[in-house]
Amino acid sequence: MPDRPRRQEQEPAGTDVTEIAAGVLRLQLPIDMPGLGHTNCYVLEDERGVAIVDPGLPGRATLTTIEQRLASVDIPISRVHTVVITHSHPDHFGGAAWVRQETGAEIVTHRQFRLMWDRAEPPDVDVTDVADGTDVADVADVGARQRMPWDEPPWGGKGHVVPFARRVRMRAAMHFPRFFHTPRPTVRVDDGEAIRLAGRDWFAVHTPGHTADHLCLFDPTERLLLSGDHVLPTITPHIGGFDPTGDPLLQFFESLDKVAQLGPEVSTVLPAHGHPFDDLAGRAKAIQEHHLERLQVLRDAADQLDRPARVQELSAHLFSARAQGAMADSETFAHLEHLCRTGEFERRELASGYEYVRAG
Repeated sequence: MPDRPRRQEQEPAGTDVTEIAAGVLRLQLPIDMPGLGHTNCYVLEDERGVAIVDPGLPGRATLTTIEQRLASVDIPISRVHTVVITHSHPDHFGGAAWVRQETGAEIVTHRQFRLMWDRAEPPDVDVTDVADGTDVADVADVGARQRMPWDEPPWGGKGHVVPFARRVRMRAAMHFPRFFHTPRPTVRVDDGEAIRLAGRDWFAVHTPGHTADHLCLFDPTERLLLSGDHVLPTITPHIGGFDPTGDPLLQFFESLDKVAQLGPEVSTVLPAHGHPFDDLAGRAKAIQEHHLERLQVLRDAADQLDRPARVQELSAHLFSARAQGAMADSETFAHLEHLCRTGEFERRELASGYEYVRAG
């Protein structure tokens, strides 16, 4: 079977800094995540200096890359006055606290911004375990007994597979946010609120679905939309979650409708991965149709099985064998929960997790 062509979002980060529109530059930061090769970091210039949007993964290497990219267009990092985070995934928030430490920049998010572990209890760990310069990845007992949101998914079965060193770092970051450069927003915006960037007003557009705190920014002057991961050019963002009481897929559909209504007013969409594109309404519709097709696949699978089935079994109908895992299960779960809320499916709660079956 021939390899599929590489999607835009998978392309490795380039080193060029390009002008997209008046006062708006794009630089790319390297990342190594499934299905992704870079994060677009947008630079918004004004009389105060610059704001940057989505400063990549955590770590000094990211900060160094940002410094180098900005220096290539004669912008010292000291001129960064604001960091905007579109949502609470590490390839978007990771560099924010590092930049703030260097510059004192404000950190702007939607009001609902929360990190995954903000809902978990801090680990049982002594500050001396990490304050002596020891690499926290070597501190084997940091939070080892603390259950995290990804450990026991509500649908049952195997939890998120997170490498040990990364699990230790995340647990320690819960307890020592300053030591681990965990971002804390200094400005939280609400839907429709204006924020002054690049010498003009940008309006917050709350777009929950991919995450509950996802934020887009709309610039009516230059007709731009900073879309984060909400609308991407050639892939669809992951829809999932660990909350069995919500309906992130419905939220995502409503958020797609919301930005599609802006379509006539937007000439260029600036995504967090991939290249800028036009036809916002058309792309939003295509993404929604993709998920509607997935819902139909689940209906057909349930009819074929004609018995209750676990998330993992139904996930095999939506995703290829090589894509199976926690993310596939999470997205399948989101679609099944949506079908339960529309009355088409029923969820049965067992001691070992959930089973789903066609209603009636």
